[in-house]
Amino acid sequence: MALTAKYPEIVSALRHQMAAGKYQVGERIPSENQLALRYGVSRPTAARALHELATDGLVERRVGSGTYVRRTKPAAETDSKTLGLLVQGLGATEIFDPICTEITRVCQEEGSVVLWGDASRPGDGGAEVDRLCRYYIEQGVDGVFFAPLEAPANRQQENVRIAAAMKSVGIAVVLLDRDVLDFPGRSEFDLVGIDNFQAGLRITRHLIEVGHRRVCFLSRPHHPSTTDLRAAGCREALRRADLDISSTMQQSGDPSDEPFVRSLMKGERPDAVVCSNDLTAALLVVALAHLGIQIPNDVAVVGFDDVKYSTLMSVGLTTMRQPFRGIARIAARAMSDRLREPDLVPRQLLLDAELVVRQSCGTREPAPVSGKEYPNAPAGDL
Repeated sequence: MALTAKYPEIVSALRHQMAAGKYQVGERIPSENQLALRYGVSRPTAARALHELATDGLVERRVGSGTYVRRTKPAAETDSKTLGLLVQGLGATEIFDPICTEITRVCQEEGSVVLWGDASRPGDGGAEVDRLCRYYIEQGVDGVFFAPLEAPANRQQENVRIAAAMKSVGIAVVLLDRDVLDFPGRSEFDLVGIDNFQAGLRITRHLIEVGHRRVCFLSRPHHPSTTDLRAAGCREALRRADLDISSTMQQSGDPSDEPFVRSLMKGERPDAVVCSNDLTAALLVVALAHLGIQIPNDVAVVGFDDVKYSTLMSVGLTTMRQPFRGIARIAARAMSDRLREPDLVPRQLLLDAELVVRQSCGTREPAPVSGKEYPNAPAGDL
């Protein structure tokens, strides 16, 4: 594990050396064997570092010859664009921060400027996002990556207004994670995120495969449209397994409110709870512990996202991992396509989430998948 973890150090060192001119365009850089000896790592670790540089377009690998520094266009030689990030809470989110960091890196390599606005003021009801939208319009940016608001009661109205204001002045808009329209609506803008329907279906199917039969889906009030898609996937998995889908299958409430959690566990309580995200799951785990309910012995708990604290809880959380880097790269590509061809048909670009199995679902390894395959969500194209 220690050796594998050293590949970012090699990538960083080679980046700095190329930037400083130690290795010029067209010049061969050290081989896998040379890097392995220099940094005291295995050859696969060195190979991974070179692969990372090649993926980023900094080097090219020639079979039988070696790895060479590629020529990258300076900003002055590219059709440079100015892009903005419109994300509430940016700088303090475990989901959007890594996505936006990667978007910035990819776009800057293409010669574009990416503006990070401050829309992180808590409890402002979206006022800072609105202010930042006006700022981007005044600055005449070419495109904006927009994560629609999820908390305001009138969020659909506000999100549509913000997106429409940018479109009306010719700003290209790429949506991150969710649509400006509530489920099941679909807007006229490009959308990049995970396939939430499939993610909900897959994690519920896993619970069924390891023996759970009374599955409940839990979300907090004012949840985003992605939660509705996850719940729909959960419901479809139960239907396909011929399990009861009662009116209590989907619950909405505060998972940190012990009276609410106690009522959730009354009567024929669920043997598994699919939480709309990892934060909801973490709050539920704490409340259940206070009530003396053990995880996973009494009830299984799973989530979505695989944020950092999902491994730091008293019981490791089974969850669906979002491919943050992949989302960022596809979003950057979607923006480039939209700027180049403004009349493209709006696209919904959905990536697969990865099932990460930990102790909270009652098993350490995923069970084999059996039975018929499940259909994709009824909307979108990959």
